[in-house]
Amino acid sequence: MARKRYSREQIIGMLREAEVKLSRADAAGVICRGLGISEQSYYRRRRYYGGPKLDQAKKLKDLERENERLKSAVSELTLDNLILKEALEEEYYAIPTSERA
Repeated sequence: MARKRYSREQIIGMLREAEVKLSRADAAGVICRGLGISEQSYYRRRRYYGGPKLDQAKKLKDLERENERLKSAVSELTLDNLILKEALEEEYYAIPTSERA
């Protein structure tokens, strides 16, 4: 029997479908037969494609921290920009030096 080659997207779709069926308390063997793959293939693919790996999770956390830092920097610059625009719109008059003292 010839082997069927699945694309990465097809495999991930199968894994998602299997997870939904597993959440409904179906047996893994029945699900695999329905998908047309062996249980061994299912578990191997789930280990390889399922969920983020440890290094990916760390990278995601780092990116989230960087994103928060950049958001705060943008918000501060936006606030500064609004303050400067407001200051430019108002009319200011020079106070004579004799009245300053």
